[in-house]
Amino acid sequence: MSYNFFAAVSRMKYIERWALMRNSRAENLSEHSLEVAMIAHALCTIGNVRYERHLDAEKAALVGLYHDASEIITGDMPTPVKYYSDEIRDAYKKVEAIADKQLLDKLPEDLRGEYEKIFCAAEDEDEKYMRRLVKAADKLSALIKCMEEESAGNTEFRTAIVSTQRSVDKMAKELPEVADFVRDFLPPYGNTLDELQGKCR
Repeated sequence: MSYNFFAAVSRMKYIERWALMRNSRAENLSEHSLEVAMIAHALCTIGNVRYERHLDAEKAALVGLYHDASEIITGDMPTPVKYYSDEIRDAYKKVEAIADKQLLDKLPEDLRGEYEKIFCAAEDEDEKYMRRLVKAADKLSALIKCMEEESAGNTEFRTAIVSTQRSVDKMAKELPEVADFVRDFLPPYGNTLDELQGKCR
């Protein structure tokens, strides 16, 4: 018997983000998930090294990789729609949970429990905090996309960058790891390759 989980997950590359907005360069869900995974790992590493936390950075990266996998089934719901009201937000969370279960059901039963640990939040305080950092990584990835579009001269993202920056600023006040990432790593985004390699004087 064959199982569809990984074939389904591989279709993340066909899910286009920011679909209701004009993009200078399209971004798919696979790209976004990879960026979220890397940033989530970095945030947890910052927490462990600088703030003496005990976070599972490797698991954070996995959670980041799969954090939007339900969109293979639901499609990408634009943020303004998703959070338009409490009723819509709560209903969409239920839809996401159903979609996650449908994906997990595509795994052999003996493997399913290991992947449920990635998809489903635990009650452990360290894990709860880690998952907050994954959400922050998701928002940072969105901010980076907005910055890239603005840098390309795309005014379509003019209001999105303001609201996303506001969300990141709020997270930075609550999560020191986010503040550190914003200070230490966000400024070079948008630099040219020569600038990133230190070739420009």
